[in-house]
Amino acid sequence: MEQRTSRLTVLIDPQKKAVFEHLCAKEDQTPSQVVRRLIREYIEARLGRPWQPGETPEDALRR
Repeated sequence: MEQRTSRLTVLIDPQKKAVFEHLCAKEDQTPSQVVRRLIREYIEARLGRPWQPGETPEDALRR
């Protein structure tokens, strides 16, 4: 399992945040879970392969 020890601060408008939180709740997911999934999907789409937990940025970009 991935370690969740780093914080990412994102500034969005309050209305968009409220809609996002509502949609997350409807899916029984926390906003953090959804953001982590979106980030993982973004990384894997850009790398063109699955990302492995523990992989350093250098290792990920070298492959």
